[in-house]
Amino acid sequence: MSTGTPRAAGQQAGGRARQKTQEVSGQAQEKSQEAMVQAQEKAQEAATRAKGKLREQLDQRSTQAADQINSQASDLRSVSDLLREQGKEGPANAADRLAGYAEKVGGYLREKDSDSLLADAEDFGRRQPWAVSAAALALGFAAARFLKASSGERYSARYPSPPTASGYPSNPSGPSSASLEPASSYGPGAGV
Repeated sequence: MSTGTPRAAGQQAGGRARQKTQEVSGQAQEKSQEAMVQAQEKAQEAATRAKGKLREQLDQRSTQAADQINSQASDLRSVSDLLREQGKEGPANAADRLAGYAEKVGGYLREKDSDSLLADAEDFGRRQPWAVSAAALALGFAAARFLKASSGERYSARYPSPPTASGYPSNPSGPSSASLEPASSYGPGAGV
């Protein structure tokens, strides 16, 4: 029986160790779940703050755009009045119509809040997906042209060419030194 007692003691110790391991494991799982919940709450708070700032920015920008558009509409009305004084009724009517459209857009931007503007944009995108695609394509082309036009300037600002022996920077797209040689040095009998 002396061999049974140490075995029983070993089994008890092993059982306690398993129980302790399970307790520690359970505590670790609880702590990791708490940390995960806290991280989710913080992420939700950050997303809510970001949405709030985005809405605030959209409200401010739409109000600024409305002010600018209304100012342009007022200028168009003035132009229309001047054209009428000069007896040019057709262009005056066109300027009046443009001013009216501009005032409608300015009023729309001023009256709507950010949620309404976003909902209207989504609705328009659903009704006219080709128009949205065409506008995105046009913006992409415009951005590409702008980047292409400014790329040479950015490259030369970033990587200035070192001066040559003559003291001037080399110009790889300009005339080469071979093209500056006299024509008599080419062809049969050159160098004779």
